[in-house]
Amino acid sequence: MSLASKLKQLRLKKNKSLQEVADTVGASKAHIWDLETGKSKNPSIELLTKLAKCFDVGVSELVGENPAGESDTQVLAMYRELKELTSADRKFIQQMMDHLKSRKSES
Repeated sequence: MSLASKLKQLRLKKNKSLQEVADTVGASKAHIWDLETGKSKNPSIELLTKLAKCFDVGVSELVGENPAGESDTQVLAMYRELKELTSADRKFIQQMMDHLKSRKSES
């Protein structure tokens, strides 16, 4: 599926207007329309990242590298937020995950 088709599909699925998407990602409504209609075919990685976050999908799914849509959107959203944390906070979260995994293996 093309980027244009995927963007339109995701926008309609999320019940968002062109203007809502544009406002969320910091782009013009016309630019989002051009992306959806295929008139603009080369968005920046920054814009792709913002669009992916807006629709709770991974960039790879957005650009068609994951055509089956098999990504776990909640995990991807958590990963994006994890990158914004300090290294100490990420270390703490890793310790929590290790603890939870060890509890599971003890069962």
